[in-house]
Amino acid sequence: MNSIQELFQKKDKNLLSIYFTCGYPELNDTVQVISELEKSGVDFIEVGLPYSDPLADGPTIQDSSQKALENGVNLDIIFEQLLAIKDTNKTPLVLMGYLNQMLKYGEDKFCQKVVDCGIDTLILPDLPMVEFENHYKDLFEKYGLTNVFLITPHTSDERIRKIDSYSKAFIYVVASASITGAKGDISNNQVTYFERIKNMNLKSKLIIGFGISDKQTFNTACEYANGTIIGSAFIKSLGKNGVDKIDDFINPIIS
Repeated sequence: MNSIQELFQKKDKNLLSIYFTCGYPELNDTVQVISELEKSGVDFIEVGLPYSDPLADGPTIQDSSQKALENGVNLDIIFEQLLAIKDTNKTPLVLMGYLNQMLKYGEDKFCQKVVDCGIDTLILPDLPMVEFENHYKDLFEKYGLTNVFLITPHTSDERIRKIDSYSKAFIYVVASASITGAKGDISNNQVTYFERIKNMNLKSKLIIGFGISDKQTFNTACEYANGTIIGSAFIKSLGKNGVDKIDDFINPIIS
C-alpha cells in the first residue's frame, strides 16, 4: 500500500493538496514550505520540479519555475532537500515533473532517488499511456512507485476506465481543457463533466485540479471528488506574502 492509499484509508473526503515549485521563491525554501504546509493541515503535497518547457503549467507556475531555475535549483539539489526531511515529514509527498526530466537524469537513478526520499507517487503529465504500458509500468513497479494519470473533459470513457485499472493512488481530474491557473467560479459545463466522471463509479479516488483557487471552488469540487489540488493560487500567495504566511492562505480554505 502506498502513502496515498494509506491516507485515503484515514480520510476520503474534502482532501486538500497543495502544489508548490521547488526552489521558489528562494533556492532553499523547499524544506520550510513543506514544513509550513504540514503544520497548516494539508492532506498531501505536490512537489513540483521546475522545468523550462512545461506542457500543462499556466503562467503563474511557469514564472515560479523560471525563477527557481534562475535561483540555481536542479534535481540533485531538490533530492538533497527532500532527503533531509524524509524522517521528519509525515505528510505524503507526490512528485510532479516531466518525463524528459527523468530521461535526462537517468530513469533508474531518478526512480532510486525518489524512493530514497521516501516518495512513492509520481505525476508525469507527458508520459504517454503506450510508453507506460510498454516500459514504465514495469520500471515503476520495480521501485515500488505509482504513477498518477490525468484526465480532461475530452478523455474518452474507454481511456478513463483503462486509467482506472492502472491507478493505485488517485486519478487527477483536470477541471478544464486548459493550463493551470484560476479561472473564476466553477461553470455548469465543469459540473456536468464532474458528474459524468463521478457517475462512472470508478474504483479509484478522484482529485480535481486546475482552476481550484479558494474555499468556494474547493467546496464545489469536493462535492464531486475526494479532494482537490491547488497550485497557482498558492504560488501567487507564496510569492506575494512569503513562506511565513502560508497559514494565511490555507486556513480560510479548510476552516
